[in-house]
Amino acid sequence: MKLSKEHLWQRFQKYYSEYPSIGLALDLSRMDFADDFFERLEPRLQAAFEEMKALEAGAIANPDENRMVGHYWLRNSALAPTPAIRQEIEETIAAIKQFAVQVHGGAVRGHNGVFRNLLVIGIGGSALGPQFVTKALGHPATDKLRAFFFDNTDPDGMDRVLAEIGDELGQTLTVVISKSGGTKETRNGMLEARVAYERAGLNFTQHAIAVTGKGSELDLVASNNSWIQRFPMWDWVGGRTSELSAVGLLPAALQGFDIDAMLRGAEVCDEITRGTVTAKNPAAGLAAAWFHAGTGKGLKNMVVLPYKDRLELFSRYLQQLVMESLGKELDRAGKIVNQGLAVYGNKGSTDQHAYVQQLRDGLDNFFVTFIEVLRDRHDESLAVEVGITSGDYLSGFLLGTREALYENGRESITLTIHELSPATVGALIALFERTVGIYAALINVNAYHQPGVEAGKKAATKIISLQNRVLSHLAESHQRLTPAQLANALNAQEDVEMIFKICEHLAANPDRRVRKQSGATPFQASYRF
Repeated sequence: MKLSKEHLWQRFQKYYSEYPSIGLALDLSRMDFADDFFERLEPRLQAAFEEMKALEAGAIANPDENRMVGHYWLRNSALAPTPAIRQEIEETIAAIKQFAVQVHGGAVRGHNGVFRNLLVIGIGGSALGPQFVTKALGHPATDKLRAFFFDNTDPDGMDRVLAEIGDELGQTLTVVISKSGGTKETRNGMLEARVAYERAGLNFTQHAIAVTGKGSELDLVASNNSWIQRFPMWDWVGGRTSELSAVGLLPAALQGFDIDAMLRGAEVCDEITRGTVTAKNPAAGLAAAWFHAGTGKGLKNMVVLPYKDRLELFSRYLQQLVMESLGKELDRAGKIVNQGLAVYGNKGSTDQHAYVQQLRDGLDNFFVTFIEVLRDRHDESLAVEVGITSGDYLSGFLLGTREALYENGRESITLTIHELSPATVGALIALFERTVGIYAALINVNAYHQPGVEAGKKAATKIISLQNRVLSHLAESHQRLTPAQLANALNAQEDVEMIFKICEHLAANPDRRVRKQSGATPFQASYRF
């Protein structure tokens, strides 16, 4: 419903709220809900507030794993349900700060001198959060260490990172992050890094730190091989909500970011979003807007458009936080619901050239979350026209795109940040963590387990096992065999497609010693070891 400018201004005043203590404002006025929408949703929201209260008090929030979910305690340890957990949190933060001081001061150093670089090895929540914060807060001129990431099990990707580090590997500190220590992508990255250090004539253990669960595979490797130090991951912190644990705080502190400010920003945001007055709770407002947009079933996608280069990775970070938390087949009663909320996006104004045409004129299957940062830079800006700066243009593109979408009946939320800082980054993390929790309660799904992810890991393990069987048979048979022949020989006829894909991959990599001979069709090709 398109309103007149006068009525739109009135609606804006009603649904625009500022939160000065976290430097943030929220505008829901261009979401097309009815005036009584919040009143009708209020009973559900109040029930969600009660759930969040129980969560913070230590209720078992993930019955699948019989564990609590306590990421809120990370920025306010006084909320922890036991003195032991509170002590662990406080001691870990103190240890992170002390270690960063030792690294920056040269008391802890690499084979070739003081550390200049940081290599973070992790995947999912163990990489997305640290990458987002690095992009949001880092600067080549002021960072204490330059950050690099192994965030996949792609050999070529790791080679590129190592090439960027170049001859400074002996001054590179490596942080390996895995709660269980058994995550294959992270394990692979660790092994690749270790060999790279060894080929350079360096002792990997002199450059390695672990962030992991106590007693995990990684913990034992780090302990038995005398790594520099180990920091804990706790079972009550999920990967996608771990940025304000050692997972994110250690890389941030090593880069020289103000982790106290990050924690304080998150804590203040928690205080605001803990409130039970919906109109004064930005997380409740966001969750309600998500509910409206997709009629409580996730029927519309969320396109995240931050108009700030530093927030370029925020949509990737939100993809895991939102989609892994909300994308569930079953609700908490065991009913098939196939819930979720798809998140897309990159940054403005770059990407409005790529897809605003469709957003305005194409399928109406989305709503936009604009993120506006008011402060352009800390120094004076150049006038690119009389009285106009590059930052003015950036703001103009945001407001113009927002207006163009509204004129065509496309809904949007606008989140305004005064300036990007460690405190506002902490507040953003906390805001969306709480929003996800409230929205999950509204749609009655468990936001804190991930059966689909576990299913993917099990399927990958099965493929690796099948590949080992294929390789063994090819090596023993000394024959050229088609995928169908291999499937018959292995009594794995139902897996013939997978065997075809495995053989194609093996043949494309000469070091695997599998040679391909083309056939009349792709499926009649044969392979020999």
